[in-house]
Amino acid sequence: MRYEKKCCTLQTEPKLKRSLGFWQASICGIGIILGAGIYALIGIGAGSAGPALWLSFLIAGIIATLTGLSYAELSSIFRKDAAEYDYVEKAFSKKLAWFISLMMIFAAIFTAAAVAIGFGGYLKSLTGIPILLGAIFLIFMVTLVNLWGIKESAFFNTIFTLIEASGLFFIIFLGMKYWGNVNLLEMPNGFGGVLQAGALVFFSYIGFEAIVKLTEETKNPTKTIPKAIVFSVLVSTLIYVLVAVSALSVISWESLNASNAPLAEVAKQALGGHTFLILALIALCSTLNTVLMDVVTTSRQVYGMANKKVLPSFLGKIGKTKTPYHAILAVSAFVLFFLAIHDLERIASIANFFTFITFALINFSVIALRKKYPVKRPFRISGSIFGIPILPLLGGILSLGMLYYVFLGVI
Repeated sequence: MRYEKKCCTLQTEPKLKRSLGFWQASICGIGIILGAGIYALIGIGAGSAGPALWLSFLIAGIIATLTGLSYAELSSIFRKDAAEYDYVEKAFSKKLAWFISLMMIFAAIFTAAAVAIGFGGYLKSLTGIPILLGAIFLIFMVTLVNLWGIKESAFFNTIFTLIEASGLFFIIFLGMKYWGNVNLLEMPNGFGGVLQAGALVFFSYIGFEAIVKLTEETKNPTKTIPKAIVFSVLVSTLIYVLVAVSALSVISWESLNASNAPLAEVAKQALGGHTFLILALIALCSTLNTVLMDVVTTSRQVYGMANKKVLPSFLGKIGKTKTPYHAILAVSAFVLFFLAIHDLERIASIANFFTFITFALINFSVIALRKKYPVKRPFRISGSIFGIPILPLLGGILSLGMLYYVFLGVI
């Protein structure tokens, strides 16, 4: 019971301001999930899965949901921004926790750099501004918003989430009248192609785990964080599946795969050239929002690890706006450094590789901690056989299994 008191009691004087409720936390999660991945990767995924791409998104969503449940249980016990570090340290060891946390941090940094390049590409297509200059401008802009404060970051996230979600709902609406025009079970590369696409488009789901890193800034985190995680994943999975069905009902999977702006191409095919501009502008908002929330959540993890003394202590300092300004500046600096990365498919696959390893360990951490610390949990995943929780076990196995298909995208 000594452990229960240690890890289940909130700090009486939290250093970060608690400003986020259920809907704000959920929108933060949905905002980063519904980011650049779906706008950029749906065409590449179609090349592997064909018309059955919706199934790839569903498979990725199932893995994300299973892992989300594990995050929900663990976050109800550990209420610090260090997240994965806390979980793996208590379940396994400090060295493994440090390694996994660094993988997650750099996966997020690489992702932000790649998405910033995508923003620069969209900006160049509309204004002629060089891609690198546009990407650098984006990083400086989101850094300033982050330094301003978490409430302001959440405000901008809410606006951009509504914009990017409207673009996806627009695609769903456009494609509804075409539903039934294509065999959605056609798999030109077999089921292996569907799995390979699922491993790739999982990049589009990365973000739900980031809600945990906002724990110290969330009201009543014991109840709010688990609900926000599960809600975000389920809503995003439904939207992704419907977008894939609509897109592949409007144009062929070959055409979708060949396009550099796949969803804009869908809109152009359905309503004409003027809609290409609309979807391109929405894609700008989407990529901006992804980078914004990547910097928000990754800086909070760096802050949490600094307070654990596993990263330099200056990264745990809080500024006048009650934000971890040193951590924000450090994360932004690394993103700027990696802006040289241009291959979206490869960087997405690398990020996914690190992510799947981490998610496997997160799922297995639930199993280990059930045995190691059989204390009452505010949120507990149902279903066990011989004391082993089935859903976390399945989530861990599926995460490890997807590593093979991720590796195909890296080489």
